[in-house]
Formats: sequence, structure tokens, C-alpha cells
Amino acid sequence: MHKLPTPSAPALAISQQLTEVIRQRIQQADGWIPFSLYMELALYAPGLGYYSAGSHKLGHAGDFTTAPEMTPLFARTLAQQLAELLPQTAGNLYEFGAGSGQLAIDLLSELQALGQLPTHYFILDLSPDLIERQQQRLQQAHPQLMDRISWLSELPASLDGIVIGNEVLDAMPCELIHWTPQAQQRGVSLSGEQFSWVDRPIQDPVLQAAVAALPPQTKNYVSEISLVQVGFIHTLAAALKRGGIILIDYGFPAHEYYHPQRSMGTLLGHYRHHTVDDPFFLPGLMDLTCHVDFSAIAQAGIEAGLDLIGYTNQAQFLLNAGIGTLLQQLDPHDTLNYLPQAAAVQKLLGPAEMGELFKVVGWGKGISIDWCGFSHGDRCYTL
Repeated sequence: MHKLPTPSAPALAISQQLTEVIRQRIQQADGWIPFSLYMELALYAPGLGYYSAGSHKLGHAGDFTTAPEMTPLFARTLAQQLAELLPQTAGNLYEFGAGSGQLAIDLLSELQALGQLPTHYFILDLSPDLIERQQQRLQQAHPQLMDRISWLSELPASLDGIVIGNEVLDAMPCELIHWTPQAQQRGVSLSGEQFSWVDRPIQDPVLQAAVAALPPQTKNYVSEISLVQVGFIHTLAAALKRGGIILIDYGFPAHEYYHPQRSMGTLLGHYRHHTVDDPFFLPGLMDLTCHVDFSAIAQAGIEAGLDLIGYTNQAQFLLNAGIGTLLQQLDPHDTLNYLPQAAAVQKLLGPAEMGELFKVVGWGKGISIDWCGFSHGDRCYTL
């Protein structure tokens, strides 16, 4: 591992406080908690977790960079798809996990240019400091549109519009399963003052059923199952009266996700643009993510009564929705702008970059099934 950047004294103090909170939870639970609870506390514990303690998460000063931060062409391309769908609904746009607010800023700019401004733009986010930054940046970028933008602390009972989420699913807590070769639930215990792995038989019948549906694995095989992701899709589907859902994230269909060679799973930490394998490293200062099992996600939507519209890789979706045309509209002689945009598009589309690892899945209810983003190269058959 590279030498990792040293956190500031205040950041370290927050991590130590959170570590103590997690220790206490383990002690209260007779010495063992499922990994999903550890991950939930590490990311979302009030005032201390990664997404609730105010560390700088996005962009070059943060821990990772997302597509909307790289180029406005990502949002402008997504807006072409939204402009096609919004008029078929009440015109509401719901964004989950809006990050720095950059996606919202660029979407609103492009939708306004297309004459398809949403009736209302709702943002649902769990991070108080990110919400504050979103509000400041949107106020600065679109003061005339602020009456259309609202922040919600919980999902409305009824949705009529389009739901979008970029890199939302991967931040939801996952269960860790260890096949020995029989499946056991991996949890977190204490070894002295340190966190340690301890496996236990699976008690939860829902988790038992999810594991039973997977191919049997070899000895010492570890992977993830996210019941929270599936629950999220069911909740969205129940609330959606008319409209669509578009989720963009990194992951695989089940046959790739649980491939025999992927014996260490997909759980990773992101700390200051470094990848960290140890999920116990500086709790609260490091992002924890697991890749998405898109077969489970697609199935959850279908079970909940949604039409599965399409599933493809990010490159294909963006090309279908016109990113090439938008790039061509930029002036190549304006090298200060054009070259960085072209380089960012190459990252978004490149098979060795984000183009293949990131996938896009779309569901609809009560609207047309012809979406430009899935017009070519649909991969639903791989799920």
C-alpha cells in the first residue's frame, strides 16, 4: 500500500470518536454486529460518519471523483434522455445523493436550453454538509430557479416524474458472506481494542434466501449481498405512480459478480484518491463501497411491478443519448476548454476507464418504453 495521507488532528479526533461509538455498539450486541451495521455507522452515524461529518468528499481535494465532476457533458447527455421522459409525467425530477450539486446545476442548465425544465427538482440526500454545499452552489448558479428546487429528508409517499441516482447504490450498506464452503455471515467483533472479523451462521431468513439463490462457492470465498439496495428499489417502485427510474453505478450482472475468481468480493475503501482494502482503516474518514449486483437490482424492480426498460454499460448509454454530438458542438480551437472535455469524455466512455465498469439501468411505469439511452446495445439478456 502507498503511504496514505495523514489526517488532520480534528479529522482524527472524529474518527476516534466514531471508533468508540462502534465499539460500544458491538459491546451492547454481545460482542458481534453484522458488517452491514458497521458500514452503516462508518458512513452515516450522526455527526461522525463519512457522509455526515463534513469531510471534503468529492473532486480533487476529496476521496474520489464522480462523472458529473469531470465534465458538464455527462449531465448534458443525461438531460437529452430526461427531456424525452419528463413531458410524459407531471414533470418532477427526483435526484438521490446529489453530491456537490454539480449534476443538478448542469442538468437544469441543459433542460432549460432544451425547453424542458422540470416542474420541480427534488433532492434527497443524507449528508448535511453536502446539502449545505448543494444549496449554496445552486443558489449561485440558478438563483432564478430556486423556487423549483426543494430538499427532502424522506421519500414522498407518491412520485410522478423521473428518479435519478448516480453512484447511490454503491454507498448502501451490504452484508458480507463467507463461504467455507458453507455460507456464513461475516460480522465485526473486538480483539482487544481492535475490530476483527468473526463469522456466524446466517439467522435472517431473508438473507438466507438471498444466499440460497446464489451459485455455491468454493472454500474461503467472500462476497457481498445488499438487502438495503433491494429494499430501496422496492420502496421507490411502491411510491412511483407514473414515470421512470435511472440508476448509474459500477457493478456486474450476477454471473460476473459471483464469478469463482472474484473470491475477495468487491468491498473497497476510498481515502484521498487511494484505494484501501481494510474497511477498518480510519472509520468516518474513508468512503466504503461495494459494487452493485445488477441482476438482483433488476429483479427487485420487476418484482415490484416496474417495466425493465433497459440495462447497458455507461459508454453505450451516453453514446445512444448523444454525447458524441454534444462534444462535436464544442469549438476544438478553444483548446483550454475542448481538450479537458474530450479527455473527460474518453474516461467516461473508455472500456478500461468508466465506460464498461459503470452500468445504467432504467425502469418505467405508465410511460413509453422507447428510451434513446437504450436504443442500441441493450444487455438485459445478460441479467
